[in-house]
Amino acid sequence: MVLTNSFWDTAPPWLIKMKEDFILNFVDAGRWKWLVEGLGNTLLITLFALLIGLVIGVVIAAVRSTYDKNRESMEMQKGFGYYLLKIVNGICNLYLTVIRGTPVVVQLLIMYFIVFASSRDSLMVAIIAFGINSGAYVAEILRGGIMSIDNGQFEAGRSLGFNYVQTMIHIIIPQVFKNVLPTLCNEFIVLLKETSVAGYVGIVDLTKAGDLIRGRTFSAFMPLIAVALIYLAMVVILTALVSALERRLRKSER
Repeated sequence: MVLTNSFWDTAPPWLIKMKEDFILNFVDAGRWKWLVEGLGNTLLITLFALLIGLVIGVVIAAVRSTYDKNRESMEMQKGFGYYLLKIVNGICNLYLTVIRGTPVVVQLLIMYFIVFASSRDSLMVAIIAFGINSGAYVAEILRGGIMSIDNGQFEAGRSLGFNYVQTMIHIIIPQVFKNVLPTLCNEFIVLLKETSVAGYVGIVDLTKAGDLIRGRTFSAFMPLIAVALIYLAMVVILTALVSALERRLRKSER
């Protein structure tokens, strides 16, 4: 059904007002392009930050779980390896405490205005900041997965002639990723929403795009509701994918 001029002549006032607001906020001056640009930047930051977080998380989870699982045996032979691992584990604990104990927006501002003060590549700074933040949570997810693996799996690896590192790579890590994959996907969803503060360092992300439109049109309802609906749509889609993945993993275990 085509909405002709005669339709709008008889349309209720609230519908005409919504049409005018839509044109004002999204059509005039091509303001919808800001939302497209913001969505692209949001997805870009989320994707690369997740990759950085995975790398950091795997390293820290391996260090912390190795220390926790071998602490008693290492205390009986306190050599160089024991003290080195203890120092690295302490650094990892400090990192987790600081990152999980401070707001992500404060970390972003510290990265932009202090650590990378000489750089104005705000997109790269945001990716690094969110990646470091995500790494702390990914590390704890993976560490919990490693610690949940039965010690018999480690003994089985050693009986096959694997050392500890080889056992982790070939036997433990594949099982861990299978067990924690749904939780990692949920971390991806959380990270997607956390990037909404990227506008604090001048990045036109999705939230900032909506705010820019509001600042030009002095109309808050339409642009901010549009931003909320876009976030909601992405989260609903990702949640559905995570649910499908969980069902598939449960079927593969039968």
